[in-house]
Amino acid sequence: MSDMKRLVLLGPPGAGKGTQAAMIADHFCVPRISTGDILRNAVREGTALGQQARAHMNRGELLPDSLMMEIVEERLKLPDCKNGFVLDGLPRTVIQAKELEKIVNIDIVVAIDVGEEEVVRRLAGRRLCPICEAGYHVEFKPPRQAEICDRCGTPLKQRDDDQEGVIRNRLKTYREWTAPLLEYYKRKSILRVIDGKGKVEEVFRRIVSLDLQKR
Repeated sequence: MSDMKRLVLLGPPGAGKGTQAAMIADHFCVPRISTGDILRNAVREGTALGQQARAHMNRGELLPDSLMMEIVEERLKLPDCKNGFVLDGLPRTVIQAKELEKIVNIDIVVAIDVGEEEVVRRLAGRRLCPICEAGYHVEFKPPRQAEICDRCGTPLKQRDDDQEGVIRNRLKTYREWTAPLLEYYKRKSILRVIDGKGKVEEVFRRIVSLDLQKR
């Protein structure tokens, strides 16, 4: 199999980016690079950049774009990225996209398109056991007894960020920041938009049907 293209995966909260990124990476035997994972690893390993990041995090501050991009650059220089990668969680803005281009050439951007009502349906229905952390969904994976954990009988909870109002605010922010980013990649002719509705396997097949391999 030829090398995979350097891919950026975009999509709103609840689009299933993390799941799809992991499946794509496994299918092509390339790393899935999550900005959250990069940050946690840098902090855990105590790198110079990780120590800077920890200082911001301890103060409850967001990381400056410049520091985040340095941490991403450090990760992308590792040998496992030479045959391609799936970048999940960055860029989030046009400014970050331009900074990313200074580090590496992106071959293709795949945006998972999911409507607002579908996102609300997916996220607002999630439930979590506060004791054993078993996950459920009121529609897709309901417990045997409503709102009670199958494993330990504890009443289930809904995460604060899964409240409908919070979800809609997150989607509003996503649209405001990401719409210009999609247009930016569209002008570069590397944007591909796929339908994010349906089962996980169906969405995955749509993605891998795209031209994702280097020639």
